[in-house]
Amino acid sequence: MRFSDSAQALVMNFLNEIASEHPSAISFAAGRPLNDFFSRLGPDKLADALDQFERHNITGKNNRRKYRDQLLQYGSAAGIINDIFATQLRTDEDVPAAAQRLLTTAGCQEALALCLSALCSAASDVLLVRNPTYVGATGAAYALNISVFPLSNQVPTISEAIVEAVGELVKSGRRPKALYLIPDFDNPTGETISKSEREQIINVCLEHRIVILEDNPYGMFRYEGDRIAPIAALDGGGCVVYLSTFSKTLSPALRVGAAVIPMKLFGDELAARELYKELVQRKSFLTLNTSQISQAIVGGILIDQGGSLREWTKPMTDRYRANRDSMLDALSARRDILPPEVTWNYPQGGFFLSVNVPFRFDHDTVRQCALKSKVIVMPMAFFALDTSYDTSLRLAFSSVETEEIYTGINALSHFIAEHSSIHPSSNIQAMLN
Repeated sequence: MRFSDSAQALVMNFLNEIASEHPSAISFAAGRPLNDFFSRLGPDKLADALDQFERHNITGKNNRRKYRDQLLQYGSAAGIINDIFATQLRTDEDVPAAAQRLLTTAGCQEALALCLSALCSAASDVLLVRNPTYVGATGAAYALNISVFPLSNQVPTISEAIVEAVGELVKSGRRPKALYLIPDFDNPTGETISKSEREQIINVCLEHRIVILEDNPYGMFRYEGDRIAPIAALDGGGCVVYLSTFSKTLSPALRVGAAVIPMKLFGDELAARELYKELVQRKSFLTLNTSQISQAIVGGILIDQGGSLREWTKPMTDRYRANRDSMLDALSARRDILPPEVTWNYPQGGFFLSVNVPFRFDHDTVRQCALKSKVIVMPMAFFALDTSYDTSLRLAFSSVETEEIYTGINALSHFIAEHSSIHPSSNIQAMLN
C-alpha cells in the first residue's frame, strides 16, 4: 500500500505554493463554495440572524442581558443550537437526528477527528476508506496516529471490498473499527453510491460492528436524478454516525458542523449514550465549545428559513449545475484535440468531476500546467493510497466563473494533448511500474 503521510500532509501547502506563484492562473483545484453567494451574509443579515436567535431564546426584556452574557461567555461543549440543527437535518436530509445525540462542532473536520479518536483508540484499530478519498480524513487519521486501510477497487462492490478487508486485517491481528464514506457526490471522484449498495454496506458493517462515518457536505446540491436517502436514514441497526456541516450551504468561515450519534449504537442505547458522552468530553478538552456567535448566526438563519435550507440553497444548486454543465460542454467541445484515451465522468451533483488522461499527472506536471497553460488542477494521486490513480485528475467547478471554465478547459485540453504526444499511452504501464 502506498500511503505517504508526508505527501498527504503537504498537499494543501503545495497547492497554495502553486497558486501564489501563479496568481493569474485559473484554478480547478479548490472545492469551495462560490464567493458570489456570500453577499447574502452581509452585516445586516448577520445582525438579523443574531437578533432572530436572541428572540428565540429570551422571554422578556429582563432576560436580554443574561442571554447576551451567556452567548459571549464560555458555553456548553455539546452546543447551543442542537434542537434547531437536528430539525434541519430531519427536514432536509431525512436523518433521524435527535438533539440529545447531536454534538455541534467547529466544522465537520472536528467532528470527524473526534469520532476517529474515540472509535480508533487502540493500536490495532483501523480506519477503512475508499481509494481515492478525501485527504482531510486520511490526514486526520495520520495526525491521530490511526492506521488507514484502503478498500480494494478490484472487487465489484464496496460491501464485498469491506468483507475482503475485514478478512485480511483480522488475519494480521488488526480490527476495522470505522469506515469513512462520502456517499453523495464523493470528494474527489464525484461519484454517488446507489441505494442498494448503501443497504449492503449497512448489513456488512452491522455484521462486523464497523461504525460508518457518513460525511455529507454536498448532499444538498443534486442537479438531476432521484435523491437517494443518506445511509443514516436507511440504517435500522445503529451503525452510522452522521457528519454534517454548513461550510458549503452557508459559509466555511462560520466553522459549524456536527456529529450525530444514533439513539442505539448497534442496538445498544447505553453504548450510544456513552459514545456521545465520550465525544463531548474529548471536545471539551480540545476546543472547549464551538463559537457561540457562529452558532447563533446559524441558528438565526435556520429560524428565519423555517428550519430548512432548501430554498436558501436553490440558487446555489442552479449555479453549480450550470457550472458543471459548462465544464462538461467545454470538455466535449475540445474532443477534437483531446486523445481518445481522455475520458471523464458525469456527476449528478456536488463540486467535482474526474478526468482520466494517458500520462502520469504528478507534482511536476501540475507545475508545468500552471506555468504553460495558466491552469491549476488537482491530481487524483493526491487523494489515492496507491498508484492506480496517477493518471487521473479531480476538476472542481464550484468556485469558478463560466468564462473561466471555458478558457481554463480549453487551455488544459491543449496541455493534455501536447503532453500526451510526449508521453504516449503505450508508455503508461512502464511509467507506473
